[in-house]
Amino acid sequence: MKPIRTLLALTALALATPSLPALAANEVNLYSARKEELIKPLLDRFTAETGITVNLVTGKADALLKRLDSEGRNTPADLLLTTDAGRLYRAYKAGVLQPVRSKTLESAIPPTYRDPEGYWFGVSIRARVLMYAKDRLDPATLSSYEDLADSRWQKRICIRSSGNIYNQSLVASLIVAHGEAETETWAKGLVANLARPPRGGDRDQIKAVAAGQCDVAVANTYYLGTMLGSADPAQREAAAKIAVYWPNQVGRGTHVNISGAGVTRYARNLTNAVRLLEFMVTKESQRWYADANLEYPVLADVPLNATLEAWGPFKADSINLAELGRNNAAAVRLMDRAGWK
Repeated sequence: MKPIRTLLALTALALATPSLPALAANEVNLYSARKEELIKPLLDRFTAETGITVNLVTGKADALLKRLDSEGRNTPADLLLTTDAGRLYRAYKAGVLQPVRSKTLESAIPPTYRDPEGYWFGVSIRARVLMYAKDRLDPATLSSYEDLADSRWQKRICIRSSGNIYNQSLVASLIVAHGEAETETWAKGLVANLARPPRGGDRDQIKAVAAGQCDVAVANTYYLGTMLGSADPAQREAAAKIAVYWPNQVGRGTHVNISGAGVTRYARNLTNAVRLLEFMVTKESQRWYADANLEYPVLADVPLNATLEAWGPFKADSINLAELGRNNAAAVRLMDRAGWK
């Protein structure tokens, strides 16, 4: 991890004096599961506009949550930025976030993409879609996530493991739509149709389709977007063979998720944390953030990146994403019973 300014001194001071008031009036401490290059330019703009210094710590999402939990009231963190509503729900359940009331956030972010009680707020949207080989598959044969359990897809599907939070949230959304019993039947059918045992990340599933190992992959769109713009010719070549299909357009819509943030329970720079969160949902920030991460803005009136625009419009599932967290444990158990490795 490479913080903008080290937080070691802050942590030591907090440990020595648990009841310490706000450390400084002109700073905010951010734990971020987004890589530094994907967030730092936005934080620099925030500092330039407000004079508030952002002390950044980056790390893996689960590691940051564990760190927050272990630090307790001694944490220097004021704001947690992470990926997937399932993880944000875990942070809420772990008691490391506090509710925030902000007219700016509540008016900017649709209710679907924020916690009903204000514990976390979405700052970008990601879609988990079907990706197929342009040269081998007629998109007219695709329709929905549910259809992937049909036997005609036997040995034709690639998807990453059940330990992946993105897949857990997808299954949680199916539980909301159909109940556990029907979703478990679906999961067993999906497992029977896998072209290979789950391995690797979303990029690996996309590469497998390009290489002819499977015909359809389930992946987040931004992975394909980053591959299309990669400096690696092999990634660009693989991505050029792939097309995006928006599932469930006749019905509830494509499964979407978020990257989002919540103010920490023991934030010492509470006002600055809320200001930074509000800054992330301004139109200018939303446009930059969406461009840098190749995700969709939470603000409907922000112009799309050209790559996203090329994939066309789609109907998104409208369930409140807090449901993904509430149904996560059931989803994991169900996937285990279905033999999803």
